[in-house]
Amino acid sequence: MPQIFKFGGYIIFFWSNENKPTEPVHVHIADHNPRANSTKVWITKRGRTLVCNNNSQIPSKDLRKLLVFIEANGKEIMQKWYEYFGEISYYC
Repeated sequence: MPQIFKFGGYIIFFWSNENKPTEPVHVHIADHNPRANSTKVWITKRGRTLVCNNNSQIPSKDLRKLLVFIEANGKEIMQKWYEYFGEISYYC
């Protein structure tokens, strides 16, 4: 799993097997150990975030901080997504 960032004890990463066609740009968040069914956050064309699910059960306070961090680094995340997957699309 390509790790993008570490933030406050959490790992923000891409899941390597994102199906074909590749899903819209998003990141997964887990505490310490990446796994397939981690919290999933969509990144919109405008760089905003939408929580798809919170399967990692990240506390609301931490999740809000993580979303702000992801939005602040959205351009870098989108660039890394394109470099890794070779294509990019958006949920909205």
